[in-house]
Amino acid sequence: MRAQDIVVALPTVTARDSVVRAVRLMVVNRLPGLIVVDGQGRPATVLPGTQVLRLAIPGTYQEDQALARTLDESDAELFWQELAHLTVGDCLPRPPARPVTVPLDATLLEVAALMARTRSPLVAVLGADATLTGAITLERLLTSLAITSLPD
Repeated sequence: MRAQDIVVALPTVTARDSVVRAVRLMVVNRLPGLIVVDGQGRPATVLPGTQVLRLAIPGTYQEDQALARTLDESDAELFWQELAHLTVGDCLPRPPARPVTVPLDATLLEVAALMARTRSPLVAVLGADATLTGAITLERLLTSLAITSLPD
């Protein structure tokens, strides 16, 4: 089985899009992150959902579990409201990481090894001309591997 056999079309964002839009796309599509494309639609980087969380939750609460436990859900909603003025570009690490990409003919083992090595739950799949043809999520990869590879 190859990447082309399990690639799916996923929504993308640009660095200028709002974080709120990005979070909504992740939630509605049940994605671990989004591919950020440049002005020509080529993958520029990946925005992991965990990076959005890092911006939404102040560092002191991330570092101190006891402090985080003192807030209830209504207080936590205030952190999410702070994201309203941020763009996807604001959430990207500096410098932005290169996107994790594979060609259409990559084997599933190649995709799995790349995901494991880069700790990326999302891989952009590129066509022959380096254009984005879609993506493979960790969930889709594991499902495909489990169906085709695992013993009964």
